[in-house]
Amino acid sequence: MILIPHMLLGAAIASKIEYAPFAIILAFLSHYLLDVFPHIEYPIKNIQNKQWLKSLPDFLRVAFDFFAGLLIIYFFSGWQIIIFVGALFAVLPDAFNLINMAFPNNFLKNHSNFHEKIHFLKNKKISVFWRIASQVLVVAISVAILKT
Repeated sequence: MILIPHMLLGAAIASKIEYAPFAIILAFLSHYLLDVFPHIEYPIKNIQNKQWLKSLPDFLRVAFDFFAGLLIIYFFSGWQIIIFVGALFAVLPDAFNLINMAFPNNFLKNHSNFHEKIHFLKNKKISVFWRIASQVLVVAISVAILKT
């Protein structure tokens, strides 16, 4: 799943849960919940293949996605640090995977294996429409929560 739905749901959770540690934990766990649903992802093959000289477009895609997510959150909720912390923790599992590609270690490798297993619908024949619709629905619900 692209980062924006993860970030928006993490922000929405953090905006409604008053106890910050619980909000952060739920935002983090929301990542795995969303990854169960069918979704699309943009390719980061150059990063995955450690072709660092060719990976600038991959990093730019990730950076654009991340900063667009921050901008959307700011637009709908203003500047509340806990909301941004929730958004950051919601994408932390993907950051672990990215770090593992560059600096592999046992903890990150085990996490990446677990994270991959969460995507058990990844290879099922589900149309692109439903893969995009799942993300649009998460964004719409999250924005509605952030606006209230």
